[in-house]
Amino acid sequence: MGKGVEKRARLNRSLLDRKASFRRRLLTWYRREARELSFRGETDPYKVWVSEIILQQTRVDQGVPYINRFLKSFATVGRLARADLDDVLKLWEGLGYYTRARNLHKAAKKVVNEMEGRLPSTAEQWERLPGVGRYTAGAISSIALGEKVPALDGNVKRVLARLLDLDSNIDDGPTERRLWEVMGHLVQGRAPGDFNQAMMELGARVCKPKSPLCHACPVKCDCRAHAEGTVFERPVRTKKRAVPHHEIVVAAVKKNGRYLLGKRPPSGLLGGLWEFPGGKLERGESHEAALIRELKEELGIAIQPGGLVATVNHAYTHFRITLNVYRCRHVSGTPRAIAHTEVKWVRPSDFDRLAFPKANLKFLHLL
Repeated sequence: MGKGVEKRARLNRSLLDRKASFRRRLLTWYRREARELSFRGETDPYKVWVSEIILQQTRVDQGVPYINRFLKSFATVGRLARADLDDVLKLWEGLGYYTRARNLHKAAKKVVNEMEGRLPSTAEQWERLPGVGRYTAGAISSIALGEKVPALDGNVKRVLARLLDLDSNIDDGPTERRLWEVMGHLVQGRAPGDFNQAMMELGARVCKPKSPLCHACPVKCDCRAHAEGTVFERPVRTKKRAVPHHEIVVAAVKKNGRYLLGKRPPSGLLGGLWEFPGGKLERGESHEAALIRELKEELGIAIQPGGLVATVNHAYTHFRITLNVYRCRHVSGTPRAIAHTEVKWVRPSDFDRLAFPKANLKFLHLL
């Protein structure tokens, strides 16, 4: 029997049939090659929880400094529960996806007020906390508590899709359920936390979306896509729609050395953050007309637009914006919290005490 035939025969056996050797190769690689990160090796469930929440939808190199600062300020779940939400959001400033911060704060209060300060001890219990889904619960419980439960994130889904050479869409429910089932079998063994992290590490560093490093893969002998030459065709995913773009005007209204700011409602996009008032242009509307209309609608005041301070481009997950920031003069009316939960006049020297959206941070220094 030729080598090629032998290879295909071995791959035709289920990955689960080769589970022990697959796990051994992967864990050996992980323990030798894993990045040295501040949260690696951590077994405190609270610290693992904070780390996992911050690293959701965030690159590791961007998230690690936030993890370190967050745990320094809120070293225990009790300290986080007692903290003011504004302080939590300020520490989160620039990281994005602020719902994560609000849910983390809400969950800490639940642990302290309803669970006598005791953190969950199983993945099933972790899932009952705000902001903790199946992946996060599995990651925390396997890493910190040694529970043999899977953690399936985007990296792991991609790795499995190639290992199994799946030609079905991994975003579809049935395929995703199959991947959870496969991971549920593979994680059964010693060091489930290390195994879950090894799969994530493999996806992040080797089995990359567009430029996989197959030559450096410790488990390429187990990979059907590598054997079939379909690595670049896997995973199959739903095609992304075109990202919409919104043109926005922003008013830097200054009076007696202070700028007028509004606090966004607690739920929804950028909830609880302070911002300079403004909004989207309507069809055919000039910047000046939009500024006058928005400030009347949002705050109930009349303004006189002045010069352009900055034009700022910023991208969110599902849309992009261009902020056109203008200096404006307050003409009449007392500002009211119509579209915000609170409005106030703030000195530039006090900007660093408030949490702003990242797009606002790009022009604050100009004011």
